[in-house]
Amino acid sequence: MRLPTWLAQHLAALRALLVFTVLLGLAYPLALVAMGQAPGLAGRTDGSLLAVDGRTVGSSLIGQSFTDGDGNPVPRYFQSRPSAAGDGYDPTATAASNLGPESVVDILAADPEDSTPSLLTQVCARSKAVGELDGVDGRRPYCTTDGVGAVLAVFRADGLTGAVTRVVSVNQVVPATPFLTSYEGVPVELARPGEDYVAAGGLVTPIRGDAPADPAVPADAVTASGSGLDPHISPAYAELQVNRVARERDADPMVVRRLVEEHTSGRSLGFIGAPGVNVLELNLALDREFPVG
Repeated sequence: MRLPTWLAQHLAALRALLVFTVLLGLAYPLALVAMGQAPGLAGRTDGSLLAVDGRTVGSSLIGQSFTDGDGNPVPRYFQSRPSAAGDGYDPTATAASNLGPESVVDILAADPEDSTPSLLTQVCARSKAVGELDGVDGRRPYCTTDGVGAVLAVFRADGLTGAVTRVVSVNQVVPATPFLTSYEGVPVELARPGEDYVAAGGLVTPIRGDAPADPAVPADAVTASGSGLDPHISPAYAELQVNRVARERDADPMVVRRLVEEHTSGRSLGFIGAPGVNVLELNLALDREFPVG
């Protein structure tokens, strides 16, 4: 009995659906999973996980923090690059801060926890903290000594021109001390939480200060990567931390530098990207060579 054309077409489509479901939805994925378990590939396909005494401690592909319960850096470990992914290095929330070079004015609230720091202030605060941790000059251009963006809102008599009538340090609040006492003869005020000095007509005026043009703290120590998951730091940032880590572990700095070199990868294909130091792998090597009781 000849089937109606419409029914024959639907049956052919159903057979094709079943065949391709088996091939592409079952056979192909299972074949890839099986290939991934081959010697030399299993660790990578499982997430490049690293374990110590049978306990997984992280992945060589995803950064993580080395801090104590209060969020303070543990001095005996090399510190990672900052992260903007969720609460930090969250692979389910991989993202950058999306803040650019024009983000220089903080959003200040009565409760500091509700304030939103600008990119400039984030960089200033991180550089100050790294400088204090590693005993180097943490100053950067356009940063105050207390670790916020050195930015003024300058009010002029005729808007954009004329004599200065008022000056506010927009990123500093009580009990801070204004990073400048005066600007063009006008005393500098501290900002009040909740006030928008830019909308009120203040001209945003960053002040460079006397910080060195080439900061001692490298850029990757104060800025997050595009994904927020970068497990590497630059060799320059690693070198900055060598003496502190060696001191905390009672180790020879030259030996610590050797470990840094052993865990430094070069440019991809010899010319793409920049050399990087895998922080987790380096810290695990330190724990093996210089265990801390």
